[in-house]
Amino acid sequence: QQRTMTSKQSSSSSSSSPTLPFEQEIQRAAKAIKEATAVFITAGAGLGVDSGLPDFRGPEGFWKAYPPMQKLGLEFSQMSNPQWFHKDPTFAWGFWGHRYHLYTDTTPHYGFQVLRKIALSKADKDGYFIFTSNVDGAFQKAGFEEEKILECHGAVSHMQCTKPCSEEVWKSEGLKVKVDHNTFRAEEPLPTCPCGVLARFNVLMFDDGKWVTERYERQLDKYTDWCNQLGPDSSVAVIEIGAGTAVPTIRFESELFANCHEQQYDWHPTLIRINLRDSHAPPCAISIALGAKEALSRIEK
Repeated sequence: QQRTMTSKQSSSSSSSSPTLPFEQEIQRAAKAIKEATAVFITAGAGLGVDSGLPDFRGPEGFWKAYPPMQKLGLEFSQMSNPQWFHKDPTFAWGFWGHRYHLYTDTTPHYGFQVLRKIALSKADKDGYFIFTSNVDGAFQKAGFEEEKILECHGAVSHMQCTKPCSEEVWKSEGLKVKVDHNTFRAEEPLPTCPCGVLARFNVLMFDDGKWVTERYERQLDKYTDWCNQLGPDSSVAVIEIGAGTAVPTIRFESELFANCHEQQYDWHPTLIRINLRDSHAPPCAISIALGAKEALSRIEK
């Protein structure tokens, strides 16, 4: 005989709702951010996935975005190499031209606006700074100040000479590169430096000894100045998003920042690591195994 649920039991059952995954961590993160006088935002390729960008995770992820490379047996680290500008310029510009248009045509997801609201909330305190390995320029597009962003691998927003003939870089705004999407080869004429030599993006590639670092060094100086203005009364929430372990630059910077300030002052920045797949973190950190958009939207609430 089927048991009948009493009205009291029914009311109790309907009023209770299941706890969302990582709710405790979300609440801890929101509290740490609210109480902080500054936020240090660090970001890897995983941040852009919710905007529709590929993260090139492993050979399969790269080949899904660029099928011709699979036929040639080329992985991302092999394709993102300056040698192609000399060996096969139309192939090099086909790859980078496609990436450039992909990035410039993409709208940053809502999580960027959550981060911007958080950053602006610290304006009358110790402010914010961004350290990212992403070359897509998404933070600028989302409204963050150029002066408060360090792009440690450069960005497609600027170009340089492949030679290079000087330390000069120039904006790529308005650049048009026609790419055959079957072969991923670019149509000529290809972009050139004012000196007449083939141009490339001001992006740090693998095995790259010709990356012009002038713009990066200016950004690094501003980052150093921001770090130096933090004092014993500061408290920083480090919000790390989508930083993987294959190229761990961002993870290292997040942890180094926290450790250095713990040694210098009598406080420890709170590291909030948001990563769907690689969320493992030091014991004192807050680890959230969710995508960027979901995690940030829930922190906002």
